Amino acid sequence: MRECINREAALAGLKQYNREPFHIQHALTVEGVMRWFAQQLGYEGEADFWATVGLLHDIDFEQWPEQHCAKAPELLAPLGCGEDFIHAVCSHGYGICSDVEPEHLMEKVLFAADELTGLIGAAARMRPSKSCTDMELSSLKKKFKDKKFAAGCSRDVIRTGAERLGWELDELLEKTLAAMAACEADVNAQMGL
Repeated sequence: MRECINREAALAGLKQYNREPFHIQHALTVEGVMRWFAQQLGYEGEADFWATVGLLHDIDFEQWPEQHCAKAPELLAPLGCGEDFIHAVCSHGYGICSDVEPEHLMEKVLFAADELTGLIGAAARMRPSKSCTDMELSSLKKKFKDKKFAAGCSRDVIRTGAERLGWELDELLEKTLAAMAACEADVNAQMGL
């Protein structure tokens, strides 16, 4: 079992450098998604580690977008995050803003799911329910194929993420959708929605 800082310290660290509700909600969503994946993929004992990496993966993005993933180590180390934690955070930007390659399964999941949570979140906001809990895979696939929809969410990164995991794209879409649906109520409660 890998050690990580406690959630209270992680959340305080996140909020020290992030004020925008959108960024906080994204961090909470990726935290919940990563915990779900840890439990589904047989890493229950590391679920806190996976979730905390998810919570802090964009710690530097709001204030230092041009230094994303490069600034993270100097923000995470004083919080008590170890080298494996910092490696995991930096690996989610591989090929875009980082040369740290995802190695562990958890890092590959973060790389693949991070970008996809943005696409699913955007699709959910377009629904009458404003929720992903009633979204079907076929609906998500249509949004994925529409390059104009949520254009900032890189389909190439999502496809590459699925390949790194050895999954078909549909498997990644389906699992990430299920993960977001499972944590949506908790994220909304934390955001006061």
